[in-house]
Amino acid sequence: MKKLFISQPMNGKSDEEILAVRAKAIESAERHIGEPVEVIDSFFQSAPADARPLWFLGKSLELLSTADVAYFAKGWETARGCKIENTCAVEYGIDVIIEDYRG
Repeated sequence: MKKLFISQPMNGKSDEEILAVRAKAIESAERHIGEPVEVIDSFFQSAPADARPLWFLGKSLELLSTADVAYFAKGWETARGCKIENTCAVEYGIDVIIEDYRG
């Protein structure tokens, strides 16, 4: 079973919106890969109150390092952290899936 990392814009989104995107990403990744995936939990609901964006990015990159596949959800290309995660996934040989959201 492949380990899946989900990269998605989270700034300004509610927990419900974030979780809905994650559910869609899991379904899409499983269709793409052709088997169930083990999801790496990179949604930090209990982050320290004073956590800064680089704290989140550092934790995300640590989790990304354990992934077989990274899924990039709609809007990733305009989010700083997602762009960095994408570069790292590509440079370090992690398979990448880009959400196809053409109309």
